[in-house]
Amino acid sequence: MALPQVVLPTYELEIPSNGKKIKYRPFVVKEEKVLLLALDTNDEKQIESAVKQILKSCIQSRVKVEDLAIFDLEYIFLQIRAVSVGEIVEMRVTCKDDEKTQVNYALNLSEVKVTKPEGHSSKIMISDDQGVIMKYPAWNQFITGSIMGQAPTADGVVEIIASCVDQIFDGEEVYDSSTTSKKEFVQYIENLTNSQFELIQKFFESTPRLEHKFEVRNPNTGEISEFVISGLSNFFG
Repeated sequence: MALPQVVLPTYELEIPSNGKKIKYRPFVVKEEKVLLLALDTNDEKQIESAVKQILKSCIQSRVKVEDLAIFDLEYIFLQIRAVSVGEIVEMRVTCKDDEKTQVNYALNLSEVKVTKPEGHSSKIMISDDQGVIMKYPAWNQFITGSIMGQAPTADGVVEIIASCVDQIFDGEEVYDSSTTSKKEFVQYIENLTNSQFELIQKFFESTPRLEHKFEVRNPNTGEISEFVISGLSNFFG
């Protein structure tokens, strides 16, 4: 006689960028094993395959993960991890007042949210008539940056920026990403002045992100230290 099927609980979350509600389940032992083995190889293709498989298996609603913004993917992955392994992550932080006393902090992953800075805009004016409409980093940067922790090279930064250009407009003329090659966008970015390039960099610096603020008290001095953690990898202790 066949063994019974394991019934997995389902949960619901709201995608930060668009407010759409999706259902998801925990990952199971065999799925976690595939992910851990892939992470051990440090091979980008294997890691991408394992992460994509977990997300597609655990998300119970219709959603194309490749089209989600990086902060959406980080938030969804964090919530799946929380219900799979546990919501509480034990951390040790060093108090800022004496820079030596270490204090334990129990981070509840369910309390981690995506923060959206005020004044953030995807429209960047390069001159009076010319500007760029940006879109958020997505799947590829989620794998290399959020999961693998790789920092981009100088050329890589330009490549990432070019891949996030949705449109360039010049007066009435519009150059859309659907009809303009990435190579052309790279050339455009490389021909910006430093001050114009910094305007685009501010888009990335102010982009919504996983963030959690907390305070700890130094048991020796009574002083309170404030901490802000962000980025997916920093929420795992």
